[in-house]
Amino acid sequence: MKYQIVYDNQTRLRVRSGKNAFTEYEGYGLSELLLENDFIKDVRTSHRNGSILINYYNIEDKDKILRILDNIGMEDLFEGKPSPKNESNEITNKFYLKIIKKLIKRYLIRPFLPLDIRNAITLIKAVKYIAKGLDSLTSFRIDVDLLDGSAVTGSLLKKDFEPASSMMFLLSISDLLEEYTVQKSKSTFKESLSLNIDTVWLVRDDGTEITYPLADIKKGDKVKIHMGDMIPVDGKIVDGEGMINESSMTGEPLAVHKDIGKTVNAGTVLEEGNIVIEVYSVDQDTRLNNIVELIENSENLKAETESKAVELANSLVPYSFVLTFLTYLFTRDTTKALSVLMVDFSCAIKLTTPLSIISAMREASDNRMMIKGGKFIEKFATADTIVFDKTGTLTHASPKVVDVIPTGNYTRDEVLKMSACIEEHFAHSIAKAIVKQAEAEGLNHKEEHSEVEYIVAHGIATRYNDKRAVIGSKHFLFEDEKVEITEEQKKLIDEKVKENSVIYLAIDNKLEGLICINDPVRDEAKDVITRLKTMGIENIIMLTGDSESGARSIAESIGITNYKSQVLPEDKANIIEGLKEEGKTIIMVGDGINDSPALAAADVSVSMKNSSDIAREVADISLLSDNLYDLITLRILSRKMLDKINSNYHKIVGINGTLIALGILGIITPSTSSTIHNLSTMLLGIASTKSVLRDKDKMLNPANDEIKPINA
Repeated sequence: MKYQIVYDNQTRLRVRSGKNAFTEYEGYGLSELLLENDFIKDVRTSHRNGSILINYYNIEDKDKILRILDNIGMEDLFEGKPSPKNESNEITNKFYLKIIKKLIKRYLIRPFLPLDIRNAITLIKAVKYIAKGLDSLTSFRIDVDLLDGSAVTGSLLKKDFEPASSMMFLLSISDLLEEYTVQKSKSTFKESLSLNIDTVWLVRDDGTEITYPLADIKKGDKVKIHMGDMIPVDGKIVDGEGMINESSMTGEPLAVHKDIGKTVNAGTVLEEGNIVIEVYSVDQDTRLNNIVELIENSENLKAETESKAVELANSLVPYSFVLTFLTYLFTRDTTKALSVLMVDFSCAIKLTTPLSIISAMREASDNRMMIKGGKFIEKFATADTIVFDKTGTLTHASPKVVDVIPTGNYTRDEVLKMSACIEEHFAHSIAKAIVKQAEAEGLNHKEEHSEVEYIVAHGIATRYNDKRAVIGSKHFLFEDEKVEITEEQKKLIDEKVKENSVIYLAIDNKLEGLICINDPVRDEAKDVITRLKTMGIENIIMLTGDSESGARSIAESIGITNYKSQVLPEDKANIIEGLKEEGKTIIMVGDGINDSPALAAADVSVSMKNSSDIAREVADISLLSDNLYDLITLRILSRKMLDKINSNYHKIVGINGTLIALGILGIITPSTSSTIHNLSTMLLGIASTKSVLRDKDKMLNPANDEIKPINA
């Protein structure tokens, strides 16, 4: 491939091959080709000028990249598929190109055209607006289209071509902005639904499992899905059973049980169990892809404020017509009447509102917060209640074992060793803490149990040395499993447990040990809670599956007075629904598999950086930095966005009201009125794109301590 290096700085390289070097889809294929090399981080291509932007990890790899580019020939180019990120970038690029073209035509080409040609172009462009106005008139709708069509028609009848042209230019800009806002929201939402899975576990004919590229999976293959994984294909369960969260498909937050013979879909998540799927369809043929296509035709992601802006603009139309009619009735002066008609409130309202929302979403992205649509940032601003899951949100999700208490026939070390042996098969944070503690104390365990069964938010059941062993929560052992407990053990628990969360171990239905767990509270948690209370969040609630004593201790330490302990996943969703029935607007913050029902039920949901797949999928807002202060930043940003929109409304009414009054008094002509109106609209539009966050609004806090051994 022939190219020229046009930019080279550290680990960022841009080369240019010239126009027509490759097509748009060959550019996507070129990205795929280059990304096969693990030392390349990101690739962006532009078919318009043959540009290839490459971000890579190590500056030493630059020569490798240049050799790869040197060896690419025309025969290596193929048409690839755009990733959601590619599509999002292309939407932005096309929007900027359209805006630039309009500005060039308006201010660099139009002034040099002969007057007759300029007027002819204005007449041609006016046809669209007059047709829309006639459609509204014949449909008996008094709306913005009717007002715009009337104003354009009135100007043309008076042969005021320039005011009509300026008005249509601004209307076309606002239409572009509205289209871009909706497309960008849909693109972000589609990106959040994308699977982002490269490899799967392929089950071969002899029953062995191997990692295999998802792109090479075909119909009839068998794929193993483990607990907590997202399902990447449509298919039928041929082995095992599990609880499947299908909220991405159905909107229902609670997982459903599925076993052999039942169908599962790509984009859903296996919350519990292990299953083997016989593949029906992959990639573009999956049901998830059909849903993505439906999203493209949906208007549901538009912010309520943006919709209200259009409603407000429409509601002002009758007053504009009445005032125009009255002006003509009392003055018999068409010039004064036209001065009123030319002041179109809708122009500025429809321009500034989407601009304010786009600007806020861009600013959120710059601060590592991904928002799936304008309506979610608006909901975040107006919410009066925030509900936190404890583990992983208010705490670091890095629990530590602080005590091991034997309660039966086994020693302390045996209790810890057995617990680690059972827990090592699971990736949740408490299991990791127990396994790490056993390793730190040199308690090497071996496989002494049969296959384990994990019960979400409860615990684990298995057979250990031919005895039934259960480990988990108090509710699981003493209510579900009916484990026996003596008065002496109850007293010991009351004395020893105190402020910690507790994992209980029972062998053959007898309580044999307690493992006390402490999950350190985030350093910034208390300050964040305090600040949220001062920012209009009236109710702050903590939900946790922990014991009452552990939950109370955490809540008191960070200033939360409303908390609920020993909460099951389905209870979290019911609590959210109950709060909504009380008229509350709810923000839910969570990170785990068992938070997904509540996240789906909330008005707006937030997932943390290290959240599970299902939490990130369900959440409306994803925080990409592990910092609770981002909630403060987002609250400030969202409220300032609404303040900006409301301020724009007042300015628009003030400026346009003044213009109408001056026109009625005959102080200014329709042409002057239109010029000032258009200029003020453009200035308000530019002001709407300005960032609202200041440095003092962006806060940062360091994180975690490492695990240390505890005393026996």
